[in-house]
Amino acid sequence: MTARSGAVVVDPLRDDDLDAALALNNAAVPHVNELDIDRLTELRSLGSLAVAARLEGGFVGFALVMAPGVPYDSPNYRWFNERHDDVRYLDRIAVDPAARRAGVGSALYAAVFDHARTEGCPLVGCEVNLEPPNPGSRAFHRSLGFEEVGRQTTYGDTVVVQLLLAEVD
Repeated sequence: MTARSGAVVVDPLRDDDLDAALALNNAAVPHVNELDIDRLTELRSLGSLAVAARLEGGFVGFALVMAPGVPYDSPNYRWFNERHDDVRYLDRIAVDPAARRAGVGSALYAAVFDHARTEGCPLVGCEVNLEPPNPGSRAFHRSLGFEEVGRQTTYGDTVVVQLLLAEVD
């Protein structure tokens, strides 16, 4: 699968992308949880979709999506699985700050929705931090049609998330 959105190309997350993906992920803490290379590799193998975004040939972002029923210990993933039979859970997305506002996030989300559509899945779920706050992400998700369906406190009461769903058209 290769998708294009303007100058952004979205294709499978490759082994040689993992170091760059890990660096982007860990630079985005606390909006995503910190990983090591073994955990990132494990999550990629659990995912129903693992994609990279490239701008002018360079790696600028990635996204990981989980289907229902995989052995994943994320409390947010479990929340969606306990309430919905068929949702694709966007576990994480990270975009290089230097590439923001270049359509990278939109291209990654287009790939996520295309994936759900191809699998006949009606919903995409994700979460956005309320504490610590992430107002830019909240606004971006609203613009994509995500709506709040719940909230939960996780990770020893250090994170409060807004759980979001969007319908796949």
